Amino acid sequence: MKKSIILLRGLPGSGKSTLAMVLSEHGKYPVTAIDDYFTNKVSGEYKFEFQNNHLAYKQCEEQTSNFAKQGAEKIIVDNTFTLAWEMEPYFKIAKENNYTLFVVTVEKHNDGKNIHDVSDEQLQKMAEKFKVKLL
Repeated sequence: MKKSIILLRGLPGSGKSTLAMVLSEHGKYPVTAIDDYFTNKVSGEYKFEFQNNHLAYKQCEEQTSNFAKQGAEKIIVDNTFTLAWEMEPYFKIAKENNYTLFVVTVEKHNDGKNIHDVSDEQLQKMAEKFKVKLL
């Protein structure tokens, strides 16, 4: 079976993290996420700090690259990826390590709220930037 990297993209609260757990078969395959950087490993508390966002992106890319170099059969990346350029490093990782890359857009078809307290106004701004490439 060919190895795969699956990028899950969508707005906060769309269900990306829930889908990531399903696709990882509840931890059998690694999941990386920018949110991991902002989540306290002991308490589980999430605290976003915009000034460190670039560090979170870098950590997520490095973790994905490390899992690919180790030969993980499937790697799931759970991020918003609202802008196409945010996915480019993962295309490079996939190519360098001979992975097939899938981009899965997760739409919000649930009544759940995002767990990061992103305001409706901010969600609307993110949605306006979000582009899906069908062709």
